[in-house]
Amino acid sequence: MVHVLAASSHATNQGFPLLTALIVLPFIGAVVALLVPVRRPELIRVVGYITTAATFGFAVYLLADFNTAQHGFQHYQLVERHRWMGEFGVQWFLGVDGISLFMVALNALLFPLGLLASSKVEQPKSFIVWMLLLEGAVMGVFLALDLIVFFIFFEFVLVPMYFIIAGWGYDNRRYAAMKFFLYTMAGSAFLLVGILSVAFLYQRAGHALTFDSTVLVPWASAHGSLAVITSKWLFLAFAVGFAVKIPLFPFHTWLPDAHTQAPTAGSVVLAGVMLKMGTYGFLRFSVPMFPQAAVDLAPVLLVLAVIGITYGAIVAAMQPDLKRLIAYSSIAHLGFVVLGTFALTTQGISGGLFTMLSHGLTTGALFLLVGMLSDRRHTREIAAFGGLWKSIPVFAGLFIATAFASIGLPGFSGFVGEFLALLGAFLTSRWYAVVATTGVILAAVYLLWAVQRAFTGEPEGENVGLPDLSLRELATVVPLLALSLFLGFHPRPVLDRVDPASRDLIAHVEQTTKYRQPAVANNGPKVAATVGGK
Repeated sequence: MVHVLAASSHATNQGFPLLTALIVLPFIGAVVALLVPVRRPELIRVVGYITTAATFGFAVYLLADFNTAQHGFQHYQLVERHRWMGEFGVQWFLGVDGISLFMVALNALLFPLGLLASSKVEQPKSFIVWMLLLEGAVMGVFLALDLIVFFIFFEFVLVPMYFIIAGWGYDNRRYAAMKFFLYTMAGSAFLLVGILSVAFLYQRAGHALTFDSTVLVPWASAHGSLAVITSKWLFLAFAVGFAVKIPLFPFHTWLPDAHTQAPTAGSVVLAGVMLKMGTYGFLRFSVPMFPQAAVDLAPVLLVLAVIGITYGAIVAAMQPDLKRLIAYSSIAHLGFVVLGTFALTTQGISGGLFTMLSHGLTTGALFLLVGMLSDRRHTREIAAFGGLWKSIPVFAGLFIATAFASIGLPGFSGFVGEFLALLGAFLTSRWYAVVATTGVILAAVYLLWAVQRAFTGEPEGENVGLPDLSLRELATVVPLLALSLFLGFHPRPVLDRVDPASRDLIAHVEQTTKYRQPAVANNGPKVAATVGGK
C-alpha cells in the first residue's frame, strides 16, 4: 500500500528538467565566474548577473507553469527522479508543490537583487562565486524530496554563508560567522539522526532501504508503523534541526550576531530564504511524517512561537543598532509562521506560508535600505541619525513605506499572512492567538519609534547633504516593496497555490490521527477569498 501511495502521488516529468536547471545553473555560473581572471571584475559581475537573471527567468516560468488544479497530498509537479547512490537508497528526486513553490521563486528573486546591491563589493570574484553556490544550495533545499539529498543541501548552505559573513561582514564578522556555523551545524546533527533512524526503521520492517519522502511519509504516519514514543522522539530530532534554522526561541541567539555582522546581500538572503528552511522543514517533513506527535507536541511549539513573537518584538524595541533591530524583528515574524503551522488549521498553515513569502519581501527590503544608509553614514546607530526625511526624502519615503509593510499595515502582504495565521490559531488555540496579537502592536512600537528618531526633526552634522537613492539602488528595493503592495491588495495568486497544499496537509493529519480541525476551519478557501478581495 505504501508503494502504491507513493507511485500515485506524482507523475515523472519527461520534458525539460526545469527543477534540476534551477539548482545546477547557479553552480555552473559559479564555475564560470571562477574561471574568469581576477583582473576582469566587470566580466565576473556580468556572469553573476546573467546567471541569477536566468535562474529567475526559470522560476518565473515555473510559477506560470504550475497547475493550481493539480494537487493532492504529496502530489508534486515537474517531478524528476534519477538513480544516484542506489546501494544506499539515495535518489536524485525533485518536485514542487504549493509549499515549496514561492520559496523557490523568492530565492530566485533575492539573489540578483543582492548582487545588484553589492556592485561595489571588494574581491567581487570570491563574493559572486560564494553567492552563486549559496543560491544553488538553497534551491536544492526547497526542491529535494529525497531526505539525504535534502540534508546535503541543508548543510551545504552553511559553507558559502560562513565565508560570505566572515569575508565581507563588519568588525565582528569572524565571531558571528563561526557562531552561525557551529549553532546550525549542531542542530542539524539531530536532524541527521532522525533521518537515518526513520530510514533504518523502515528497512527493519522488511522493506528496501530508501530515503524517498513519498515512501517514508505515508509509512511513518500510518497507524502501527512506529511506536508512539518512537514517533515523538523522531519528531523532536527533526524539530531541533529545524528550530535552530528558523531560529525558534530559545535557539535564536546566533541570529542577531549573524544578521548584524553579515554584508547587506548576506542579510537579505539569510532573512529572505535561509530562515524559512526551518519552517519549510516542519511543513514538508515533520508534520506529515509524524502527525500524531505533531498534534501531541503542538502546545509546546505554540508556546515557543508566542514567546518568540513577544520576546523578539520587545528586544527589538531596545536595540540602538537599526540592523540589529530588524534582526530581532525576524524572530517575531517567524514566530507567526510557527504559530500558524502548529495551529493545525487550513487558515493557519496558509497564513504561515504567506508570511514566509511576505517576510522575505519586506525584511529583505529593510536590510537593503539599512545597508544603503550605512554606506552613507558609516554607522547604523539610530541615535546618530535625525532629520533624514529632509536630507534624503526618497530614501525616507521608501523606508517608511517598507516599515509599514513589515508592521503588517492593511494593504501590504504582511497583513494578509499574519491575519490568516492569527485566525487559524484563534480557531484551535484561542489564548495563544490573543497573546501573539500583542506582537503586532509591539511591531508598530519598535519600527515607528525607530522611524521617528531617524527621520523626523532637523538634519545636523553628517546627516546634512547626504546623497539620495540612485537608480541602481531604487532598482533593488522598489520591486520588493511593489510585490508586497500587490500581494496585499491581491493575494489570490499566492493563496490559490498554497491553499490546496494546506488543506491536503490538514486532511492527512486528520486521516492518520484522531485530530479534527474545527468545522469553520474547513471554510479556509472562503476566508482566503475574503482576504483577497473577492
